[in-house]
Parts: sequence; structure tokens; C-alpha cells
Amino acid sequence: MNGKQRILTALAVKQADRVPLYIHGINEAPIIGIGRHITDGLPGVKDFRKMTDSEKFKVLDTLFLIHETYGVDGFTAFEIGHEINLDDGHVQDEFGVTYALSDFGLPVAKGHPIKEPQDLTRYTPPVPDRGHLLLLDLARDRFKGEKALFWLMRGTFVRCWRLMGMENLMLKMFDDPQFVHQVARMTLDYNLAQLDLLVEAGLDVLVIEDDIADKNFPLIAPDQFLEFVNFYNRQIVEAAHKKGLKVVRHSDGNLWPLLDILLDSGYDGLNPLEPQAGMDMARVKAYCGDRICLLGNIDCIDLLPNGTCGQVDEAVRTAIQDGGKGGGLIICSSNSLHPGVNPENCIAMFEATRKYGLYDTP
Repeated sequence: MNGKQRILTALAVKQADRVPLYIHGINEAPIIGIGRHITDGLPGVKDFRKMTDSEKFKVLDTLFLIHETYGVDGFTAFEIGHEINLDDGHVQDEFGVTYALSDFGLPVAKGHPIKEPQDLTRYTPPVPDRGHLLLLDLARDRFKGEKALFWLMRGTFVRCWRLMGMENLMLKMFDDPQFVHQVARMTLDYNLAQLDLLVEAGLDVLVIEDDIADKNFPLIAPDQFLEFVNFYNRQIVEAAHKKGLKVVRHSDGNLWPLLDILLDSGYDGLNPLEPQAGMDMARVKAYCGDRICLLGNIDCIDLLPNGTCGQVDEAVRTAIQDGGKGGGLIICSSNSLHPGVNPENCIAMFEATRKYGLYDTP
């Protein structure tokens, strides 16, 4: 099997030739740190937005090379070029949300353009831009069907709180639910329009990236989740399935109070199974491993930054032992490979997946 076949088999909750390996997300620092083991001429660590064109090209080429060198079976793409620079420390996306740049990971949403219903009267929603799919195009041309192509699509909850502000969104669910539904519907229209472009570009797997929980519990109650979030995300799932895609639900945190809702929504995969949030691989596998593919569970909070390569090796072995029986498992970290991870530990995770992931054949 090639990587694409391996990933799609696992997402069908079937057994491939071996457990697939996947990188859900990766920041500049680990790309450069891992890349230094396999190539020369990499720039110093800095935000991609602040790199020269030649540095950007080198980092992207290194990202592809990491997937090829270490046998990563799926590649994650996302928007490029959808932001404008406001100043050295801030950018604004196509929705008009302002972000503060950070040296430690993703930019942080700070400016929210739709806080009250009257804001909608002077707000023009964006239209998906085909040019923002450049990374997907590059990956498709580079891997030529050998690896599954994933796309990170921000889901309803994330898009709404970035537009409205987190606290404001939660209050408006009770004080002005019609307003919340208007904003959610607008984000759904955008996502469905982008989905058409993604299918035309050759996508295999859609990831609805919609963080909804912390390590203790979901950020909103199940009733509000059903009404204001899942109602809209489920329409994306159904549309993607009609277009022949697999769909993965991404959320950090403790998802147990929402898990039955997610299972009933028809997702093919669940990611990233954060160990610190009670998403124990053996427990989740026993509960729903015959209904949904499990992606993740290798701790990126403590283990990948601070553990030893031997400890990483053992964690991968245990995850495969607990979750791999019968298929339906894809190994990746419990969130993105962020600037704090140890590159050597990431490589240990890649190598251990190949070491322990081979299924017995008759």
C-alpha cells in the first residue's frame, strides 16, 4: 500500500498493511529542527510570514522532504496568502479578524469584527479564494497520489468566536441566539463554498478543526453544542461525504460529554485524543473504535518536549497495542508539533510507528 491507500483504509476502520503515520500540524521550529537532520541551508527559526521568499521555499521543500524521508502517510495543507500584514506584530485574515503574532505558535485572535447584530449590516463576508489553496496544489504535484491530502478547515465554533469574541459568543447564545445563528450560517456558507474548491483541487480528507474543550470539559454545554455548533458542522460532514471525501473531527480536550454526538454526526476520524484530557487510547478504542478511526494520542505537552527517545518509542508501542487491533488507528501527536517539541523525539515517533505498526499478514 502507498500512504494514501493506508490512510483511507484506516479511516474506513479497516486494517491496512501497517498503522499509518500522520502529522496533523507542524510549526516552523520543528520543521527546521527535524529538517536539519536531512538537509542543509535552512534559515534560523522565525515566523514563516517574516521569511524571505527563498527561505519560505526552502522551509516548504523541507516539510515535503520530512514526509518523504520518514514515511509520513498523509500531508496537511491549509490557507496560504489569506492574511494581510497590519504591522510587525499583527495580521488580518480574509474575515477581518486581527491576530497578534507570536514566537511560540499560532497567532492569537485579538480583533473581532462582528460583536453586535448591527455589525452585520456593514460587514461583507469573504468569498473563498482559489489562490489560497497553493499549499494543497504544491503537495498534490509533489506526492502524485502517494500520500493522502488533508485540509484544515476551521469549524463553526472557531470561526464564530474569532468573529465575535469568545465571551461575547457564549453570552449571545443565551441573549441573542438568532444573531449567533446568522453568524454561524455565514461561516457555513463560506466553508461549503471552499469545499467545492478543495474537491476540484484533489483533496482526500477534510479536517474540521474546531477546538471545543479544555482538559477538563467542553467549553459549552451539549445542548448549546448541538444547536449552535454541531448543526452547522454536520452539514459540512454530509456535503463532504457526498463529494467522496473522508472527514476527521479535530478538537483538543475532554470530549467524553460530546462523544456520542460526534459519533452520530458521521465523522470518519477523531483527532487528536489528548492524554491529559482523559482521552485514553484503550478506553476510546473500547468505546467506539469499531465506529470511528482514532488519530493521535502521542503526548505533545510533556513527552515530545521533555521525554527521552526511549519513552517516545514506548508510548508509540503502547498506543498501537491499545488502539491498533483491527485497524482504525493513525499515529500522530496529541496536537501540532509545536515550537516546544524536541525534534529528536519527533523522529523517534516516526521511526517507532514503522517499527511497531506492521500488521501480521496471513
